[in-house]
Amino acid sequence: MDANELDNIIRHYEEIVFARTSPQQKLLIVESCQRLGEIVAVTGDGVNDSPALRQADIGVAMGIAGSDVAKNAADMILMDDNFASIVTGVEEGRLIFDNLKKSIAYTLTSSVPEMLPMLSGLMLAIPLPLVIELVICIDVGTDVVPAIALAYEKAESDIMRRAPRNPQYDKLVNKRLISITYGQIGMTQSLAGFYTYFMVLMMNGFMPDRLLGLRIEWENPSINDLQDSWGQTWTYENRMNLLMEAQSGYFLSIVITQMVDLIMCKTRRNSIFQQGMGNWFVNFSFVFEIILTGMLLYVPGTEYVLKTMPLKAYWYWPCLPLGAFLWIYDEFRRLCIRLFPDGIMERETYY
Repeated sequence: MDANELDNIIRHYEEIVFARTSPQQKLLIVESCQRLGEIVAVTGDGVNDSPALRQADIGVAMGIAGSDVAKNAADMILMDDNFASIVTGVEEGRLIFDNLKKSIAYTLTSSVPEMLPMLSGLMLAIPLPLVIELVICIDVGTDVVPAIALAYEKAESDIMRRAPRNPQYDKLVNKRLISITYGQIGMTQSLAGFYTYFMVLMMNGFMPDRLLGLRIEWENPSINDLQDSWGQTWTYENRMNLLMEAQSGYFLSIVITQMVDLIMCKTRRNSIFQQGMGNWFVNFSFVFEIILTGMLLYVPGTEYVLKTMPLKAYWYWPCLPLGAFLWIYDEFRRLCIRLFPDGIMERETYY
């Protein structure tokens, strides 16, 4: 057979047996399958299997009966020479890949609400909604343990029913992952942070339009009669304390929405009700995040180092509707992915 004849047979027949094949013919069969867009696995134990093992997307060699040449050419070696171990190995590989994606998705989302306050301070000249000290607290404090905890997440129920991923476009970090983390979840978290920030300032007399272009005057220690939207005058010390409260509210909003995001990142396709909360490390990370945030906000002396201050209970509420929206939207997104495979929701948002 030439290449076209071989491709035609493999394309039209689902179950084929090739008998008494030479090493070169095995290689031709693998290459034909790959030309047709298939993900090819090859098992073998001898020298004559090594060309096909090397060419395949995954080559599996026998650890006991296999030759050294076959083992060197393979990607996976079965130490017990049991074909059932291939399934276990594939499942473990898919679980690692899934959990890496979840951890990356969780880590990337907080970058947007950390970046936009700096940009708004530069472009709109409003008093900074978030200082670098709190950015560090998020990146190396509240986000670290939850990101690691996702590595211990158990496999989703459909993990072995999925088709092999296409290595051409289904990378560890792809456009869909960037789109959903930066463009959807990250922007919603930013909106929650800005909403709390502006609410704190509005409740004390500074309407959003009054804040535009006010940063230079706000940060000038020689100005002690700065007027708010209602004509009240503010000293430098008083308005810096007010800004510290608004910044603490922005920080708290990011932490709360990141806790919601942690629940969202536990699964890529299943509902959280199917997945459950059996990951003890994730459950511990919730407790850790709450305790650490409480220490950063309420331990005396943090206002001098981290620029935070104790917040009243009602400042916890502004970000909660947006946090609830994130969770409901993500449950709906995953429901559409399960009900309509290959639909627009899966093509555009399944990372």
